[in-house]
Amino acid sequence: MKGQKRGRYSTHKDNSHQQSQNHSSVFCANAQCSAGNHDCDLWTECPMFKGGEVAANEQKPSKYRSEKVEILGIRFDSKREARRWFELTTLEKAGEIKNLRRQVKFELIPTQREPDITGKRGGIKHGRVLENEVSYYADFVYEDRDGQTVVEDTKGVRTPEYIIKRKLLLWRYGIKIQEI
Repeated sequence: MKGQKRGRYSTHKDNSHQQSQNHSSVFCANAQCSAGNHDCDLWTECPMFKGGEVAANEQKPSKYRSEKVEILGIRFDSKREARRWFELTTLEKAGEIKNLRRQVKFELIPTQREPDITGKRGGIKHGRVLENEVSYYADFVYEDRDGQTVVEDTKGVRTPEYIIKRKLLLWRYGIKIQEI
């Protein structure tokens, strides 16, 4: 059994890949390979490599398949967000809404720190951070005709994290998010 590993992994062809005996998938053992769990037999067949080098022009799609867009020098996280921005700017020019803003930060839970300490010479030393703040960035915030603040978010996927932040925003500020 010389050249083979015992236990969970066994040697695969040229030692460049390892296959788990418990799973049917093949794992790429190259340190430059960012996927690490795709099916391939040899380095030349690996989708992350072209002739032994990383394929720089192939980008992995975003987690929720949204495409970042730049229009007139403004960057948007999705095409839907860009389309809604231009709809809202048209409404603002028509006088339907006012004070339109993008990516407005709402602090939901402040930073949690240890208590401050007064030094020997009377200076204040801030306590170390225990937990960072939790913030929500609204896609769009504006005021409608009645002067009410409106918060909009262009959502494709409602993640559990988003749902919690939506509830915290309602609890802390009394603002209900309009999902587009």
